[in-house]
Amino acid sequence: MESKSSIEQHAGKSIRCKAAICRNASEPLVIEEIEVDPPKAWEVRIKILCTSLCHSDITFWKMKSPIGFFPRILGHEAVGVVESVGENVEEVKEGDIVVPVFLSNCGECKDCKSSKSNCCSIFKNRTTKDMPRDGSSRFRSMINGEAIYHCLNVSSFSEYTVVDVTHVVKITDDLPVDKACLLSCGVSTGLGAAWKVADVEQGSTVAIFGLGAVGLAVAVGARERGASKIIGVDLNPQKFEIGKQFGVTDFVNPTTCGDKTVSEVIKEMTDGGADYCFECIGLASLMNDAFSSSREGWGKTIILGVEMHGSALAVNPYQIQRGRSITGSLFGGFKPKSDIPLIAKKYLDNELFILDDFITHEVSFQDINKAFQYLLEGESLRCIIWMDRRDT
Repeated sequence: MESKSSIEQHAGKSIRCKAAICRNASEPLVIEEIEVDPPKAWEVRIKILCTSLCHSDITFWKMKSPIGFFPRILGHEAVGVVESVGENVEEVKEGDIVVPVFLSNCGECKDCKSSKSNCCSIFKNRTTKDMPRDGSSRFRSMINGEAIYHCLNVSSFSEYTVVDVTHVVKITDDLPVDKACLLSCGVSTGLGAAWKVADVEQGSTVAIFGLGAVGLAVAVGARERGASKIIGVDLNPQKFEIGKQFGVTDFVNPTTCGDKTVSEVIKEMTDGGADYCFECIGLASLMNDAFSSSREGWGKTIILGVEMHGSALAVNPYQIQRGRSITGSLFGGFKPKSDIPLIAKKYLDNELFILDDFITHEVSFQDINKAFQYLLEGESLRCIIWMDRRDT
């Protein structure tokens, strides 16, 4: 926890700290000393307590120029303590425990005030390389003074980061920080997709394409809503045993379907198609499979994965006319500032104990590249990266 004397020492000044820098696409991160500027108006400087690796970080890590910007600091699932705040920041103060999130939530625009959307219309969902208000970086290299780019509005792979106040959520002090870390992206995305976007009801059937952390969180949300059948679709046969503890009741491996398509198998399992299908990978082909697996008349397909290959989604309009629908989901339809505290309360009230099982690995900050290895090899759901822990 940041001490009062430390806060007073750093307030209004730059801080030197360590950060894991991505200097080239797909190369191991390099721990370097950087300088982090003090927060400007509407900004919060956070001392990161722990962070975790999300598959979206892998996606940005692999991006080559000119789409990818280098050097940059990745990371967007984290929890930390407020070190200092800029002018006009009133909702958090020094010493508060906060979760930084990639999705903006200003609370003032038409969309933030509406129950129909969680896409802030003032700040939108920009994934810029700099701070959202003035377009400049708060990070500089101590090697040559060059600016280091931000990523996903958080950049948590640094001992200190600066985040716009619209991307900060205050949480209760009694929530374990490693569990709080999970709520900043993947787990919330899956839970929200089941609860808010699909609004899964008692006795319904669900098919989940991709059993990573997001897909398993969908399973948890569907189970809590009383779904009668939760089908996991994944190429990794081990995911069925893993998925069972999160609520998956049935499993389909596309490589073992023989002459049948995945959608044909799911239709047989659900007597005509699943009521709700969730695509959690980010492939247009799987989005089509998910849509084809939904029930004619009312089947709903929710797309959570981000298609990064530029492939288009082609759907027969006649199938839409017959009652099926497709909708997208960003952060599970949750509004970060109001919904993350509600999930935290569920955990503290022992209504979401399964949250613990998403954490499969833990490493120290200096071993951050191990987290990438675990995820790339399919070994981990979430690897917690502790900023102050020193492994022996």
